[in-house]
Amino acid sequence: MPTRLPLDRLLVPVRQIGARVSASSLARHASAVLFLPLAPSAADWEALPHAPMLRALHERKVRKAGDTFHLRVGPQAQTLLVIACIPTEASTFERLQAAGKLARSALEGDPRTVLVWQQGCTTDAADATFHAIIAALEAAAFRFATFKSKPKSRARLQSIDLVRRGKLQEMDLTLATAAGNNLARWLTALPPNTLDAATYRRLLKQFAQRLKLTFKFYGETQLKRLGCGAFLAVARGNAMRDAGIAMLSYRPRGAAAPAVSLVGKGICFDTGGTNLKTHKSMLDMHTDMEGSAVALGSLYALKTLRSPLSVDCWLAITENRIGPFAYKPQDVVRAANGTTIQVIHTDAEGRMVLADTLSLATAKKPRAIIDYATLTGACIYALTERYSGAFTNRPEARGLIESAGVSSGERVWCFPMDIDYDTDLESNVADVLQCSADAKGDHILAARFLSRFVPNSVAWLHLDLSAGTRHGGLAHITTEITGFGVRYTLDLLRRGWPAPAAAA
Repeated sequence: MPTRLPLDRLLVPVRQIGARVSASSLARHASAVLFLPLAPSAADWEALPHAPMLRALHERKVRKAGDTFHLRVGPQAQTLLVIACIPTEASTFERLQAAGKLARSALEGDPRTVLVWQQGCTTDAADATFHAIIAALEAAAFRFATFKSKPKSRARLQSIDLVRRGKLQEMDLTLATAAGNNLARWLTALPPNTLDAATYRRLLKQFAQRLKLTFKFYGETQLKRLGCGAFLAVARGNAMRDAGIAMLSYRPRGAAAPAVSLVGKGICFDTGGTNLKTHKSMLDMHTDMEGSAVALGSLYALKTLRSPLSVDCWLAITENRIGPFAYKPQDVVRAANGTTIQVIHTDAEGRMVLADTLSLATAKKPRAIIDYATLTGACIYALTERYSGAFTNRPEARGLIESAGVSSGERVWCFPMDIDYDTDLESNVADVLQCSADAKGDHILAARFLSRFVPNSVAWLHLDLSAGTRHGGLAHITTEITGFGVRYTLDLLRRGWPAPAAAA
């Protein structure tokens, strides 16, 4: 089933129109969202269309910040109006979560336009809420690929109309991160017989051409010459010889070496290999490539923003299949940096493909690396799907790493990385065990394993994407696939990872 990247429809256009809403301008929209303070003034009510009805409902239904209600107004009651009371002290996550619910209500009935405005709120609270509702509307309006023979006909949202006096600052950042998130979710949702390794390579080449990026693909023959035995061990069970490591490079004018490398796990389907998964554990394993999709979405956002940072994006693309040539427990393989690995469990394939991909990425001498992977169930057990796990070789940066999660609304928690954990990975026959047999603290041991493939001269952050999928969605994302990581990455780089003086 051929498919093309939806780069032309990642976003709904946002228009800023006027500074005041009248009954007639409201009536031109099928849906609208209005933000009010907890106690609007008399002047605020006078400025609103349909004020008597709104005021009566507000007095009956609003008791605290965050309360919402909706009604239909205008001729033939054709406009759905959703009213929300802005909480002034809300965290970014709470604001996004509230915006996600409002967006879902506002998009009922598939309106062609949505009007967004506020009356009487403080500028800071209003602007933060505007950014949240725009991100939520962009996420909710975006549509994944469909393969129905008779798809339901639905009108697409044509524009989000924002009413604000003066330009809303950093709108480009909000839209770029929304587009990157939509791209990541779209890729992750594709069926595994649609997004196999060969198709992924084709889409990446198309992506690079559209964005004028450098593209290189290291196929299995070249990876064998480079000594990437860890990656090739995982790929051995595949029926087709189409696995490989893709590299895409963005260079702003005058830049040479990468400032940051984004590395993503791209397991297009994970059976568990010789240690075969059970039915329910295997059912959604087409999403095991979400780390690569988040890395690509982050690259897209940075390129869209014309970031001054030069960026390499490395994606480890393969399947982990069962077959007569699949790798086995107790195999010993050699990674690209010379490290020998004793295989313990073939379903710990993510750290294997990342080991060689990190080695190739570090050879380009980036200042920093961020890697993304749906890597361990242990991280989900530790954090649930509300947070993702963070691991770094820069313990002094833990405050920066976690604060970026708070301010972006994509929350992370830093786990320990003490060197004594390595005793659980000691092997009698190789340099390191792939994992421990009992799986205690597997998320931490996986990070310790990966740290062997990043020299300490490179600042490194590993994100175990326990929040990559969550039933009911997360924050403003209402789909089970969350695309967690794009908002976080942009925020972290803008905060200066790894050096406080840097900027995105």
